[in-house]
Amino acid sequence: MIAVATDYGPVPAPSVDGAELAGPSAPPPLSHYLPAFHELDLQTRRELLDAGREVLDCRRVLAKGGLNIVGEVLRDQGEFVEMAHYPQDDVFDTDTHAQYYYHAHRGDAEHGHFHTFLRAGGMPADVAPFAFHAAAEPWPAGDDAISHLVAVSMDAWGEPIGLFATNRWVTGETWYPAEDVIRMLGRFEIDHAWPSWPANRWLGAMLRLYRPWIEGILRHRDAVIAARLRARPDEDVFEDRALEITGYLPVSVEQLVAALREVR
Repeated sequence: MIAVATDYGPVPAPSVDGAELAGPSAPPPLSHYLPAFHELDLQTRRELLDAGREVLDCRRVLAKGGLNIVGEVLRDQGEFVEMAHYPQDDVFDTDTHAQYYYHAHRGDAEHGHFHTFLRAGGMPADVAPFAFHAAAEPWPAGDDAISHLVAVSMDAWGEPIGLFATNRWVTGETWYPAEDVIRMLGRFEIDHAWPSWPANRWLGAMLRLYRPWIEGILRHRDAVIAARLRARPDEDVFEDRALEITGYLPVSVEQLVAALREVR
C-alpha cells in the first residue's frame, strides 16, 4: 500500500471524495493537493522521521505486552457498540484543549477510526469560522467552538490504514477554513496518561508524521465544499448526508518511515 505521494509509486485515488460533480464545478482530485516526497526539504524530512520513530516506539512498547493502540482506548469500556465514542466522554487535555475519540460505523472498510479535534481554548487567537449565513443547523460558537482536524482509520489489528477529512455534519464541528485548521495541527497534544500514555503520544505523533499530507487533505476538503457551494448555492452543503468523507488517503507508516530513513 502506497502511503503518500513519493518517488516510490503513485498516490491512490481517494475512496470517497464527494466529487461526483462533473465539468467546471468538480474540484481537482486529492492527489493534486499532496506533496511529492522529493519536494520535502531536508529539515522537514528529519522532523517527520523523528515523529515516525515515536509512532513506531509507541507501538513497540505496547506490542511487548501483547497490546495495540485501539485496544488501549477500548479497555474496560464494555461491549464495542457501533457509533459509540471510546473511551466514554472522549479524551480531552484541559491545557492544550485537544480532544479525540474512537468509534466505528464504516462496516468492512475498517475496524474504526479516531477523530481528532481542537477546541476554542487552544486555537490561535485570530482564527475565525467560515462565514456561512445559510446554515440549516447551528454551529458551536464562542467557547464551545470546536474544529475537526483529521480522522485516522484503523484496521482490526490496531494499525493505521488511512487518513481522511469529513463534512461538517459528521462531527458537528465549527467549520474553519483549511488554512486556519492547518495552523491548529501543531497544537494537538494529549499530555496525560488517560486512557493510555503510549496511545495518546502515538496519535499526536501520527499527526506530526503525516502533517504535509494532512495539509493537502484539508485544502482538498475545502475545494470539495467550494465546488458543492458553486453547484448548489441554495442548499446547506455542510448538512448534505450524501457528502460524508471529502477525501481519503491510504497510509503505511512503515513505508513512509523507511523512505525517511534514507535521507542523508
